[in-house]
Order: sequence, then structure tokens, then C-alpha cells
Amino acid sequence: MTTETRTEAPVLTGLPVVGSMFDLKNDSLGTFLRARREHGDVVRITAGPPGARAHVYAVFSAEGAQQVLAGESANFRKDNAFYQEIRESFGNGLLTSQDEDYLRQRRLVQPLFTKRRVDGYADAVATEVTTLTDEWEKDGRTSVDVLQESTRLALRAVARILFGTDVDSAVEVVERCFPGVGSYVLRRGYSPVNVPREWPTPANRRAAALHEALYAECDRIIAERKSSGRADADGDDLLSLLMAAESAEDGAFSATELREQVLVFLLAGHETTATSIGFALHLLALHPEVQRRAHEEVDRVLAGRAPGAADLDALPYVTRVLKEAMRLFPAAPVIGRRAVAATTVGGVAIPAGADVIVAPWVTHRHPAYWDDAERFDPDRFTPEAEAARPRYAWFPFGGGPRACIGQHFSMLEAVIALAAILQRHGFEAVDTEVPVAPAITLQAAGPVRCRLVPRAV
Repeated sequence: MTTETRTEAPVLTGLPVVGSMFDLKNDSLGTFLRARREHGDVVRITAGPPGARAHVYAVFSAEGAQQVLAGESANFRKDNAFYQEIRESFGNGLLTSQDEDYLRQRRLVQPLFTKRRVDGYADAVATEVTTLTDEWEKDGRTSVDVLQESTRLALRAVARILFGTDVDSAVEVVERCFPGVGSYVLRRGYSPVNVPREWPTPANRRAAALHEALYAECDRIIAERKSSGRADADGDDLLSLLMAAESAEDGAFSATELREQVLVFLLAGHETTATSIGFALHLLALHPEVQRRAHEEVDRVLAGRAPGAADLDALPYVTRVLKEAMRLFPAAPVIGRRAVAATTVGGVAIPAGADVIVAPWVTHRHPAYWDDAERFDPDRFTPEAEAARPRYAWFPFGGGPRACIGQHFSMLEAVIALAAILQRHGFEAVDTEVPVAPAITLQAAGPVRCRLVPRAV
């Protein structure tokens, strides 16, 4: 706990009775930007009528984010209402588990995400890109929604990596069920009062049916894998490795735990990467000179062949494009925690039990770290520029002991996919303004269309 002098957090101006409830409902990301601009790096935001009013302490500085996620991570836990809703919908996997449950799961899963293992997934990503771009050409597509297509690509890639050959059925169930479950989690996570999930309301019954379909598909694939004898530590897919994961200290995953890890990997493994790839293509379409430089690097390095893991270091500009896209459109624009004990952040008092957020969406635009922050400029991520900024000026994967275990996998998948797509196509923007809103991950509130410009391979 810090010992600096405490001051009370400034409060964002809202309506007399409901505070900032409607501002958060209509434009939460814009509300957080306004809070920092008007009141500084730690702001209290109130929402809701008396008797059901929520108080959230928003932390916007890089130093504050580091304290919440890393320096005092034990004091800021995933105990808020939003994580509880994700936990109830997707299980107690790595994304939502805590304490010894989390440590045990992380120890069992960590060997699946070594650099050697992750590099072995590059071919699966390149194969799915080829399938996607072949479809564009076969169908005579002249324009695509790049976020929609990136979501389809990332889902098929993570399903292939997770399940091996059991891809099509899993993809169909996820595409059908995830949006509805995500909307249900979002509504309940941000509502001050919810009816119990067991009550037979129409919304609860629809969500229960979607949950059951997801669980049944995971259980089917796991059962078939067990009966086939394909699950072993030498298997090429993550499910085989998960089923074989075991240690004297931690035992092995139960059937329920396997299902929960699979669901979390499907959720976190495709939506976040899809956001990065889709918005990178959108930004390249808006900035032809940056796109030209990316094309030149891809053509020079790959010379027409498919990209692989060994090419990542040779594609620094494509990597910078992705990092800049992740700055402007972080897949997790807001990260929530709950304070266990009273502390201070930036000299501002945070009471015990307070809901606290850190916001990559805001910190990634903070004028203390980013000049002309809304401008797209991949050269912000040269090694020299990165070294000159605070560690948590850019944190799209979270940070501290709960940082995303799949960071290397996500970057590998995104760089391989973007390079392979740029080999065959250029892009011109159709939708120049794309409104966004936070859900479980960042979502576009409308289409993100680009015209396709075929290139000679």
C-alpha cells in the first residue's frame, strides 16, 4: 500500500439524480476521455439512481495502470460484476479464475505457450489466410468488411490450432452462439440490478440455450478426442496438449476445467486478434503511404512465398502497423478490478471495495505519452521510441501477473495473417468513420468496408 498524502478523487460532472449513467450507456469510451481531459488521471464516476448507484474510480496514467495491474496487483482483483458475469457464462478458466485456481491453471497451461510451441502454429494461420483470400477471388469480391472477415479468419485459425481437424462444426456453433452470449454478459455486467439467471425469463432462457449448445460442442469434441486415443503431449493441437497437461503438484484438468479452458481460448483467442487485424487493414486503407511501405516490406521479405514464424523479425514495419492499430483500437479498451484494501493512486484515495478501471483506450491517447494521439503513425513503435515511453503507456495485453498468456501467439497470428493478406491484396477505404463500443472486447458499431485491390503474387 502506498503512504503518500491522500486527496479525494474529483467527480465527473453528470446529471443530478443518475450521474453519468446515460453518458456511460451511450458513449462510455468518450465519457472516459472527457473525464481525463476535465479532471486528470484519477476520476470518480458515478452512475445510477440513489439506492442503485455505482461508483467507479477510473485510472488513466501509465504509472497508475502499472500500479493497479502490476505493482499492487494483489490488491486489485477480478471481483467486479462484469467478470462475475463472464465467469458464469464461460466458466472459471484463465481469464476469470483467481488465487490458487488461477496459479494452478497457469502452471498447467504455460508449457502450451512456449515460443517453440507457438511458432509451430504459424502454418495453420497461413493456411486459413490462403483459404480466405482464395474465397474472395473465387466469389469475385470487390469489397469486404475487413473486421467481419478478420473475425472469421481468426476464429477458424484458433479453432484449427485448438482442435486440429475438428474445425467446421466448432466454428458454426461459436459463430451462432458467441454474439448472443456476449450481449447477455454485457447487459447483465453493466446493469445495477439483475434477476437471477435461474428465473425463466425470455432472456435467461435464450442465454441458457446458447450456453448449452457451446458446452455440448466442447464436450462432444473432448469426448471424441478421448475415445479416439489422439490426446497426447506430442499432439499438434492445443486440445491434445490440454488433455495431456499434468504435474505432480497440480494434477490434471477435469472434464469441466477442460471445457472452460477451451471456451476461454475460443473467446480470447479469436476476438482480440481479429480486432487487431481488422482495424490494421482499415487504417492501412485510410493511409496509402503506410500501406505502400508495408507492401514493400512484405514483397521484399517473402518474395511470393507464404510467411512463417521465422519471418517475424524480418517484418518490423508490419509489426509496427499492428502495434499502432492496437494503440488506437485496443481489443480490451477498459480493464476492471476491485480494490481489496484502501490505497492511493497518483495521490488520490481509493477506498476499500471500490470498483477501479484502467483504460487502454484513454492511456493510449494520453498527451503525456503520445503527440497528436489520434494520428496513425506506425513509427511510434520504433525500438528507440518504445524505449523512451513508460512501460504502461501501451498495454493492449494487460499487464502484471495477469497479463495475457497468449501475447506471443496473438502477435504471431496477427503479423502472419496481415503479411499474407497484403501479399495478395491492397485496400481502399469505403467506410472512413467507424464508431466503436466496448463489449467483452471492442466492437465496431457499423460496417468496416474496404475495396479490394488484387496484387500479383
